[in-house]
Amino acid sequence: MKLTVVGGGSTYTPELVDGFARLRDTLPVEELVLVDPAADRLDLVGGLARRIFARQQHPGRVTTTADLDAAVDGADAVLIQLRVGGQAAREQDETWPLDCGCVGQETTGAGGLAKALRTVPVVLDIADRVRRRNPGAWIIDFTNPVGIVTRALLQEGHRAVGLCNVAIGFQRKFAGLLDVDPADVHLDHVGLNHLTWETGVRLGGPEGEDVLPKLLTEHGERIAADLRLPRTLLDRLGVVPSYYLRYYYAHDDVVREQRTKPSRAAEVAAMETELLRMYGDPALDEKPALLARRGGAYYSEAAVDLAAALLGGSGSPYQVVNTLNRGTLPFLPDDAVVEVQSAVGRTGANPLPVPAPDPLFAGLMAHVTAYEQLALDAALRGGRDRVHRALLAHPLIGQYDRADALTDRLVAHNREHLPWA
Repeated sequence: MKLTVVGGGSTYTPELVDGFARLRDTLPVEELVLVDPAADRLDLVGGLARRIFARQQHPGRVTTTADLDAAVDGADAVLIQLRVGGQAAREQDETWPLDCGCVGQETTGAGGLAKALRTVPVVLDIADRVRRRNPGAWIIDFTNPVGIVTRALLQEGHRAVGLCNVAIGFQRKFAGLLDVDPADVHLDHVGLNHLTWETGVRLGGPEGEDVLPKLLTEHGERIAADLRLPRTLLDRLGVVPSYYLRYYYAHDDVVREQRTKPSRAAEVAAMETELLRMYGDPALDEKPALLARRGGAYYSEAAVDLAAALLGGSGSPYQVVNTLNRGTLPFLPDDAVVEVQSAVGRTGANPLPVPAPDPLFAGLMAHVTAYEQLALDAALRGGRDRVHRALLAHPLIGQYDRADALTDRLVAHNREHLPWA
């Protein structure tokens, strides 16, 4: 089996490699190809990847290249985890929206739109090249904003599934609180990428006992503290929202915080500098502890499980992924991309039935889905008016003068990535 990682020079990659090495019985990789145009980073990450495989006595080989076409030839699956513009672009996404009183975040709000505009055309170009060279390969997208990028891929007919680590993070957290094996925890996870709620936590499978009320009663304070939301809100909602919902439920508090401390991008950039220094140490043959602070927890386990299921291995039959709605949430278009529990196999991901969500959640989903549709239109066709329409549609913006000011800043900060600008 051959797997290719586009963006293989990312500091995330050793987390992924560690998963491939540890879980080789689930996903027997014979060749892992890391492809990236940044030769210096790729050399450091590739060297560590080979040492991790050697330490774990993995029989597969790790190769590195800047040649995308060669990298995807014969690949069974292609994982895309790139960041157009690097951390410098992320720093901008997290700062200029604050000038207009809006949250600065790389996947949500105006910053998330900027990232989508930069990213969608690049990912579609990669996917087209994969299809020309290797039409049977699966594409697994971990590139944010995952929902919009996955919708772009599926709209163009690519064999693609979107992946996020929020659900597996909750699964592991709840398993620890309940003192059970994570494999026994099945989430009633519903929503869009980075806009999800855990409406049930079942033991043993989709039909198992729902222990979410028990979790909220016995561990509500801890869960709320991790989300940085009040316990009383969780009790009123009766569900566990993802931490991204804090940008909606406590928007003004977040903006005030962001204005008084360094951006997350600055923190990550400093971590990346240190991580790359560590990766260059020939004695290092395991992922360093610092990588856990970089983000992407359990990404490797989720990616291995998904790839194994898609390629006919021993992956879990039910997984939370980003895939076409197809009537799962009837208040959303069929071609919207939702993030829900799905049956995953060689033919792709098919959403499991979802009970009708509370109107409080359904309304926000519908609102953000409309924004995502307009955001994708702007990413594919460009133009200031389309950018403005998407910003005006976003529930965190929604005022014409604010959308005007944000449009000006978005275009100014991303001109080099937007040919139409």
